[in-house]
Amino acid sequence: MINQENTTLMISAYEQKWVDGLNSGNISMADEVFQPNCVIYINDNPQLDLSLDNLRQMIAGLLGSFPDLHFTIDDQFATGEKVSIRWTAKGTYTGPFAEIPATGIAVEIEGLIIDHAINGRVAKR
Repeated sequence: MINQENTTLMISAYEQKWVDGLNSGNISMADEVFQPNCVIYINDNPQLDLSLDNLRQMIAGLLGSFPDLHFTIDDQFATGEKVSIRWTAKGTYTGPFAEIPATGIAVEIEGLIIDHAINGRVAKR
């Protein structure tokens, strides 16, 4: 039997704010969610350690290519200052991304993030 008390997904305030910002195209929300000097690690990115400015530029390009991109949080677990987030994003590829032309194809992307959050803001992602 499933314990109903444990079936509600609790999302941290900072992550909910970030997802709401992404889903509305408001990347300025990054200033409220991330520490000013945070470091962001992204696999398969030419620049391994991104600054907050680099992240904003990357997200702006992504939202330009997938204007209907919508993020959902599937799972979130936290212990101390560490927060892990499993997410899904769905959108339609209608604008060029990097050097790849738009295809009009709907995509679904899944990912996992591990944050180091201090005082309710991301210090490392």
